[in-house]
Amino acid sequence: MAASLEWNELDSQAVDIARVLAADAVEKVGNGHPGTAISLAPAAYLLYQKVMNGDPADPHWLGRDRFVLSAGHSSLTQYIQLFMAGYGLELDDLKALRTEDALTPGHPEYGLTAGVECTTGPLGAGIAVGVGFAMAARRERAMLDPDNTATSVFDRFVYVLAGDGCMQEGVAAEAASLAGTQKLGNLILIYDDNRITIEGDTAITFTEDVLARHAAYGWHTQHVDWTHGGTTYQEDVQQLFAAITAAQQETERPSIIRLSTVIGWPLANLAGDSAVHGAKLGGEEVASLKQRLGFDPAETFAVADGILQYTRANAAKRAVAAKAAWQPKVAAWEAANPKPFQLYERLAANQLPEGFEDVLPVFEPGKKSTRAASGAVLNALADVLPELWGGSADLAGSNNTSIKDAGSFMPAGSDFGDPSGRIIHFGVREHAMGNILNAIAISGLTRAYGGTFLVFADYMRGAVRLAALQKCPSIFIWSHDSIGVGEDGPTHQPIEHLVTLRAIPGLDVIRPADANETVQAWAQIIKNQDRPVALILSRQDLPVFERGAQACADAENVAKGGYVLKEASATPQVVLLATGSEVAIGIEAQTLLEAEGIPTRVVSLPCLEWFAVQPAEYRLATIPANPVKVSIEAGSSLGWREYVGDRGEVIGLDHFGESVSGARLFEKYGFTAENVAQRAKSALIRG
Repeated sequence: MAASLEWNELDSQAVDIARVLAADAVEKVGNGHPGTAISLAPAAYLLYQKVMNGDPADPHWLGRDRFVLSAGHSSLTQYIQLFMAGYGLELDDLKALRTEDALTPGHPEYGLTAGVECTTGPLGAGIAVGVGFAMAARRERAMLDPDNTATSVFDRFVYVLAGDGCMQEGVAAEAASLAGTQKLGNLILIYDDNRITIEGDTAITFTEDVLARHAAYGWHTQHVDWTHGGTTYQEDVQQLFAAITAAQQETERPSIIRLSTVIGWPLANLAGDSAVHGAKLGGEEVASLKQRLGFDPAETFAVADGILQYTRANAAKRAVAAKAAWQPKVAAWEAANPKPFQLYERLAANQLPEGFEDVLPVFEPGKKSTRAASGAVLNALADVLPELWGGSADLAGSNNTSIKDAGSFMPAGSDFGDPSGRIIHFGVREHAMGNILNAIAISGLTRAYGGTFLVFADYMRGAVRLAALQKCPSIFIWSHDSIGVGEDGPTHQPIEHLVTLRAIPGLDVIRPADANETVQAWAQIIKNQDRPVALILSRQDLPVFERGAQACADAENVAKGGYVLKEASATPQVVLLATGSEVAIGIEAQTLLEAEGIPTRVVSLPCLEWFAVQPAEYRLATIPANPVKVSIEAGSSLGWREYVGDRGEVIGLDHFGESVSGARLFEKYGFTAENVAQRAKSALIRG
C-alpha cells in the first residue's frame, strides 16, 4: 500500500461507473441489492485499486491479501471491482447477475468466481471467516517461518466489509471477542454504518455503540463519517485511506473502521431509504442517477472509453510491484529454511506424507470410548502432520481434542501460549468456531478441527452448511453422541441431530462403532480434502471388537461407509444394521438369534454418505434384499425405513431422554440385545 493516496479524475469516473453498473445489473434481472453496491462503490474501489495486494492474473497467489464481503447480499460491490481489476469477469457476467450458470450469483460463492475467497450471505458469518483467515496467516508463519523477526512471506492483511445486519448477528460478536483476545493485528474490518436494514431504520432494533463494544473486545477503533453528523454528505476517500493506513500500522489489535454512509447515495429520491436495500430501483430512479453522474440515461452497462483499460492496467501494475517486493523474501526464506520449504511444497500441492497411516494405533480388545480413541489417534497423527491443529469450544478435556505438549495458540507475549501453539481455545463460541475452521481450511496450508458436544452442533449449523457449500475440508468433532450422556439429561442428549446433519448435502457424518473404527475414520478424513466431515463420538466406553478370522471383519472397511462386521452362520435370515455404540448391541443380539437357529448378519454403517457412493453391487451384497432387516440407532428413526424396507424394524428414539444413567436409558428405551432379537423375530413371523 502506498504511503499516500493518488486519486485522479479517472478514479472518480470509475467509481461512478461502478454505481451505474450496479443499478443496471439489478434493473436488468429485476431483483437484487443495489443500494449498498451504489453507496459503497468508493470504499470497494479504494480497497481493490489502491490498498489490497492481489494479482488478477494469479488469484491464488500466496502473498495476496484476503477480502471477505460479509454483507454478501451486496455481491455487486465485489463483482464490479473484480470486473474492473481484471479477475475474469466481463460485462456480460454483470448482465447475467443472479441468472442460471452465471459467475455472478446472488451471493458470492467460493470456487465459482475467481477472486472470491469465501462464500458469504448469512450475515455476520463473514466476520468470523475473516478472523479465521487472520488466525491461519499467523499459524502458517509460525509453522513455516518461525525464526523470522522481520516481515514474512506469510504475512498478509485480511479485509472484511460488513454491514449493520452483520453487527447484529451473534456470530459476529463471538468472533470479534476472540479476535480481540488473539490480538489479530492483521485483521481490518470496515463497518458500513448506513443505519438501514430491510425493516427500516436500525434505531428500531439497534442502538448500541458498536465502536465502544469493539473497544471493550480489545480492538483498535476509528470513525470515518461521510455524513458529517447528518449535516452534509461528502465521500472523503482520503480520510478512509488514512484510517486504513492507521489500521495497518496497528499490529497488536484487530481494527474496525466505522464508515458512516447513506445507503444508495447519490440516488435522487431513494438515497437513505430501506427500499433500495433489496429491490430494483425502477427506470425513473436509474435514469435520474445517470443524469446526476453525467451518463446518458438511454444507455445501459456503459463503460466509458479508457476507464476499464485504466483500472485493469492499474491493478496489473500494482500486482507486479507487490510481487517484485515479495519474491526476494521468498528466495531468502527458502534459502534459510530448507525443511520448512519442503513442508510448504507438500502442503501447497495438497499432498500427504507418504506412509502417514503407519503411525495409526491399533487397539486391543477391551473397552474404550470413541472420544478417547479419537484423542489417541489425533495425537499420533500430530507427529507426522504438523499442519494439523485445532481445539474445542471450551470442552477440550471432554472432546479429547488437545495435542499433547503442542502448546496453546495465542498471540506473542501471552502468558498462556504463543503463535506456534497448535491448540486453539475457541471459548464457548460454537458458531464462530465453525466459520473459523472453514476459513482455515480454505486458506489451504493447514488443516483444523474443532470440537463440542453433539447437541451443541445446533449452535454452529450455519457454519457447517457453509462448509458443505464451499466443499472445504473442515473437521467437526462432536462427542457425547446419544442418551449415553446419561445424567446430564435431555438438554445434553442429542436425538434429532444425526438425521438433520445427514440431511446437509456434501457433509460426511461418521459415527464409529469402536476404537479401531475411529482410527480408520480418521485415516479417511485426512485423505478426503474436498468436503467437510462430522465425527460423532461416544462419551461412554464401548467394546473394542476382536478382529480377524472367526471374529469381526477388518476395521479398514470403514472407508466403504458400511460393511459386514460379523457374518451369519449361514445365509442370513436377519441383517442387523447399526451405527456407533449400538453396533455392540447388534453383536449381542446376533448371539441370541444365532442361538435360536436364526442366521444373523451384523452390518456396521459408520458413514451412510460413504456407503451411498459404493457400487450398487457392493451395497446389495452388504445389505441383501431378502433378509429381514433391523436398524438400531439411539436417535431419530427418520431415514432408516429406506434401509429396512416395509418388512423391517426400526429401533430408534423419537422422544427426548431424561436425567438417568445412560445404561438405564438404553435399557428403558429398548436398546438391548433382547429387544432387538425379539423385534427381529417378530418381523420374521410377519413375513
